[in-house]
Amino acid sequence: MPVNWKDHIVSTPDVLKGKPRLKGTRIPVSLIPGYLAAGNSSRDIMVEFPDLTGEQIAACLDYARELAEFEVVGA
Repeated sequence: MPVNWKDHIVSTPDVLKGKPRLKGTRIPVSLIPGYLAAGNSSRDIMVEFPDLTGEQIAACLDYARELAEFEVVGA
C-alpha cells in the first residue's frame, strides 16, 4: 500500500526553522535519505530512532521523490 507523505510530514516556522519534519517529532525529513545514502537500512534507522516506523521512512522517501520530480515552468 503506497504511503502518502502528506500524512506524515509537516513544516511549521516555529520548529526546526520551518524545515520539513516528521509529524510529532523534531526529526527532519532530510535525515532519513542521508542515513540511507550512508548505507544504513530502514531497520538500522529504526534501531537508532525507536519511535520511527517503516511507514514514516517510506513517507520521507516519497517526499524526496516528489521534490526530485518538481519542474520550474517558464524559468
